[in-house]
Amino acid sequence: MNDDRLPPVAPEVTATLVENLSPRLRKRLDAAVTKLGARPTHRDGDTVTIQVDDETELRLHAPGGVVATADAITCGCLLAPACVHRAAAACAAPTADPPPDLADRPTGAAPEPVSVTDPASSLSSQEVASPAQRAAADALWSAGAAVLDAGIDGAGAVTQSALLRAAHTARIRHLPRAAGAALSVVTLLRAARAGDPSYRTADFVTALAELLGTAHRVGTASGAELDAARGRARRPYSPDGSLRLYGLFTEPVVTDSGHGGVRTWVAGTDGRLFTVGDVAPGGVGRAVGVADRAVRLGDTALTHRELGRAGLAVSGATVSPDGRLGAGKGVKAVTARGAAWTELPLAALWETPPSEQAARALRSTSRYVDPDGGGSDLLFLDVELIGAVRESAGTCLLALSGTGIAVRLTVADDDPALAHRDNLMLLAAAPGTRLRIIGRLVPAPHPRLTLLACAHPTGGGTIDLGLDRLRRADLPDPAAPVHPARPQPGGPGAHSPLYLLERRVEQTVSAGRAALGMLGDVTAETRRIRRAGLPTAAGLLTALCASASQRERDLFGRLLPADTDSFATHWLTAALYTAAVADSLCAAAWEPVREGPAAAPSVPDRGPGRAVAQTAQH
Repeated sequence: MNDDRLPPVAPEVTATLVENLSPRLRKRLDAAVTKLGARPTHRDGDTVTIQVDDETELRLHAPGGVVATADAITCGCLLAPACVHRAAAACAAPTADPPPDLADRPTGAAPEPVSVTDPASSLSSQEVASPAQRAAADALWSAGAAVLDAGIDGAGAVTQSALLRAAHTARIRHLPRAAGAALSVVTLLRAARAGDPSYRTADFVTALAELLGTAHRVGTASGAELDAARGRARRPYSPDGSLRLYGLFTEPVVTDSGHGGVRTWVAGTDGRLFTVGDVAPGGVGRAVGVADRAVRLGDTALTHRELGRAGLAVSGATVSPDGRLGAGKGVKAVTARGAAWTELPLAALWETPPSEQAARALRSTSRYVDPDGGGSDLLFLDVELIGAVRESAGTCLLALSGTGIAVRLTVADDDPALAHRDNLMLLAAAPGTRLRIIGRLVPAPHPRLTLLACAHPTGGGTIDLGLDRLRRADLPDPAAPVHPARPQPGGPGAHSPLYLLERRVEQTVSAGRAALGMLGDVTAETRRIRRAGLPTAAGLLTALCASASQRERDLFGRLLPADTDSFATHWLTAALYTAAVADSLCAAAWEPVREGPAAAPSVPDRGPGRAVAQTAQH
């Protein structure tokens, strides 16, 4: 059975079915999920049938595409409805949670700002979370700490259901940000346990740290910080008057939840970036098809591909804090002349120094701090292609920016239905080619981007690298050798031992607290970190390992339950610290190359990373 063929199940349904199981059946739940995954399925309209055995069928009824109640999952076995099959099916199915990209879909009316708090109450600097919200945040913290304590291998269906129940409660208590983080943890946890090749441990660390950090902040924050920790159930839009927009490019959007579509980027006369999107269930097939559908914004008949190269004149515009254009009834838009990337106002985007662009992108993408909403994660560079570079994760394209920075360009999506990979390989076969490109920042100790769009190699027009396909005839050189990896310019992150702390943070989520507690003496690692000028990192590593191995005994010498809260606090502190220092190293890597023997800038251990660590500890 392919889990993608099962309809999404609401989190509270999964939690209810697991909670109703007897202790004996809960022990068998993980095995039942695995066994059920090997059984054939059949879809008939809104109903999906799983053949449990020759005589038993399990049905999931999903009107509207989502299993919304526990009664919608029925089983024909003798133990039903108290059988393990219903809970196993819910655990095997995707978790129902509309992704943020769905907010890109045009609506019939202009969306109004929606607050998750009572509209009648005004946010004051002294406002704190309600007792119900603090209780919901505590439940999320406990569920997240349990996942961290058990590790991926030990966090089975029962642990996941506790997290789903906490997420449902948090959403009811108007904590959508924490609830969304919990669902992300469950999704990544299931992907890791299923051996999904797209799973990355770093993504799981980010999601779990977001969950624990947000849950902690709800109980301690007040005023505007509390409002940010709560999050918003809907993206707010505000009026922005009349806008003259110029198309930049269109990128396909494919989410892990099976949604697909496109996002078209446009720029205003003042250089502000906006997006017009259309994302809905359908996967990569829909992403390719929607690019040639009309943009439902005002009276324009442009398709997304055409808008990426044309212009719009918009009146009555509504814009979200992250630059998404609303499509209400009061919005009027007509087609206007576009601009080439070498013409104003678009040409000004490439005049900003790469270091400033990278710093802006880091501010807008960091999940551990509240983005300012004033920028995007896109970078605009003029580069000269050098050639392909082999890496452990595959092959990327090495290019040299105008400021002398060696940048690694990777694909945004490896799906063969999209053109990213083929286009990158063709561009790698044309060393010496000078291009104007647009890419998305990939936080790393060296300059790295996912390549999204570029000027045509012949100089005529632009290429949406996820949708348009280059041909060999478009390239000035049909063949070029694959070069070995070239050294990056020296910098503070070139030989940083920060990875010694990062790998312990990742090891914890993979194997759990017990594996970290068995490490023993880490003096050699902490000594190396201190020699590199990172004493805070050394102290965090020592405290993390000590907390993992600490177990108290009662009067009879029996081990008491581990203090999961204390260990989760130490782990969260280390995760936030490594993320902050990694951002600092990434920003420093984009600084212009210095000529001569000038020393590379250092990254102090008492900067943002230490501040984040101290905040988490308190």
